[in-house]
Amino acid sequence: MMELSPIKTIALKEFHERLRHRWVLAIGIVFAVFSLAIAYFGGTQEGAVGFRSIDFTIASLVSLVIYLIPLIALMLGFDAIVGERERGSLDLLLSLPVTRFELLLGKFFGLAMALGLSMVGGFGLAAVVFYRQFDRVTLPHFLGFVLSSLLLGLAFLSLALLLSVVTRDRTRASGLAIMLWFLFVLVFDLLLLGTLVSTSGAFAGDGFAYLLLLNPADVFRLFNLQSLDAVQTDYALMELVPPTLAHPGALLLVMLGWIVVPLWLAQWRFKP
Repeated sequence: MMELSPIKTIALKEFHERLRHRWVLAIGIVFAVFSLAIAYFGGTQEGAVGFRSIDFTIASLVSLVIYLIPLIALMLGFDAIVGERERGSLDLLLSLPVTRFELLLGKFFGLAMALGLSMVGGFGLAAVVFYRQFDRVTLPHFLGFVLSSLLLGLAFLSLALLLSVVTRDRTRASGLAIMLWFLFVLVFDLLLLGTLVSTSGAFAGDGFAYLLLLNPADVFRLFNLQSLDAVQTDYALMELVPPTLAHPGALLLVMLGWIVVPLWLAQWRFKP
């Protein structure tokens, strides 16, 4: 039977290590600075600067989150298990009254707390500024954006732990983490758009649109842009998305699946 006490102990250890190394503070500052800068200068391509509207601000921040948070989450978790194995401390940890699944969950929750605190701190500072600039009624929309950003980070953190379990050394794990970031953030949408263009839209049906669910970054983008009619044209693939696919509840379930399934695969692979 799974015990909560060892999970809590391992999670707090991981969290305190990030605090001690000031990782949380550094990432929080990065989120705050980039969020305010992108929100203020996001309209420069249209010849305007300054805070415009909460919808335009969220649309600008979506690009920041898609590039930055997956990379941070992957770099945060890629050596969670394989690093312990290389240092020779994994066998010592497993000799204690803790199961492999409890160790994995403890690592995940500890790293998730560090990632969540840095994001909430950074975006929280930005929210204070937005509160003064925009109508307070629109702030719940921004809070929804922050929550979906956290879920995106947790999804890539789960993928990082899966990589950490299946690899045998930190060098290979870090290389695969970078490859995974390139695949989901840069390559995936290019392949879909390339397929559409090369086939003259022959496969532009609802089934093709559901391929977007195979990328957590696209799920995050759909979740945040589906209600922003003024900016949907900035993302070409939005035109292919049927209304049923763009439903927030369905997208939330898909994102939760991206968190749970890699963790389940990691615990299945992380066996004696």
